[in-house]
Amino acid sequence: MKGIAPHDRPRERLDRVGVAALGDHELLAIVLSQGAARRSALEIAGAVLEAVGGVHGLARASADELRRVTGIGTARAAQVVAAVELGRRTLVRAPRPRPQLASPREVAAFLMPQFGAGAVERFGVLLLDTKHRVLKTRVLSIGSLDASVVHPREVFRAAALGGAAAIVLFHNHPSGDPTPSSEDVELTWRLAAAGDIMGIDVLDHIILGEARYYSLREAGRLDGRR
Repeated sequence: MKGIAPHDRPRERLDRVGVAALGDHELLAIVLSQGAARRSALEIAGAVLEAVGGVHGLARASADELRRVTGIGTARAAQVVAAVELGRRTLVRAPRPRPQLASPREVAAFLMPQFGAGAVERFGVLLLDTKHRVLKTRVLSIGSLDASVVHPREVFRAAALGGAAAIVLFHNHPSGDPTPSSEDVELTWRLAAAGDIMGIDVLDHIILGEARYYSLREAGRLDGRR
């Protein structure tokens, strides 16, 4: 794509104007990644679309058909077929219902199987929507045997990028005792205050131990102003 200005290349345009603004050949060029045999990815993408009858023809095109286009080898044909199949699966598979967590006990039960045990401390956030349904779980810090380090900007960057309306902080204690340290409580207060500023509710801080948990919300220690 040497003849195209850098800001007009497909990947750069995607970042600049968004995926919906790209043409079919530009999207396919991104999937192909690069050109071949003195043909740019855009030129090869155009040739593929012409050969299969447009973007709708991609859904019916086999890898063998794609390989007949100059510049499309086994690897690129596989990339295109895989990308089409991924798109198809997003349409035919219904998304799994997201669990709704209404209490600290439910949150702990959700987190315990994956994060309750561990030789090192892991700190993360549970991202929730406005109805407290789970959007995503993110581990932000993996510490030493008895400590982890996390910064408020990391917490709320993850929350903002994940579209969360509320979050639950969590970490595990490798000792098995979920009793919070003074540092755990102070960190909770700091993040709760930052959440007030960001407009993202910090609902709780759950500390996971050996088949036990401690909820700062249940203990009335979530907010340092109380």
